[in-house]
Amino acid sequence: MAAGGHAAGQDAGQAVVEELLSEMAAAVRESARIPDEHLLLLKFVFGSSALQALDLVDRQSITLISSPNGRHVYQVLGSSGKTYTCLASCHYCSCPAFAFSVLRKSDSLLCKHLLAVYLSQVMGTCQPLSVSDKQLTDILLMKKKQEA
Repeated sequence: MAAGGHAAGQDAGQAVVEELLSEMAAAVRESARIPDEHLLLLKFVFGSSALQALDLVDRQSITLISSPNGRHVYQVLGSSGKTYTCLASCHYCSCPAFAFSVLRKSDSLLCKHLLAVYLSQVMGTCQPLSVSDKQLTDILLMKKKQEA
């Protein structure tokens, strides 16, 4: 029963995040900037991760890697200099913080890298990179080998 309630809490949290990001995207389309009240709400929901994610966006650390078959992944150059792979469609990041805080302890909805991906989508600041289908597969497989 507790696990079910916890999953419902995660779903509700995700809905709040999606609503906030949707409102931010509308504001950016209208005025080309994120309103202060959205930034404050972001900081309220995510704490210091919000500031770190915004810093990653400011430094243009997010790359959208696309292949001809329509698949895509995001890579985020973290503040430590390591590159993490994010799958926005299923809310996943390869960083240790995501594995620990989001998946294991469930005390966070997102890591700073995944939040940076969502913010860069909202602001249209992802750096595009086109690769072959094989290169994209290799990127995903290399990450698996590095994590193992």
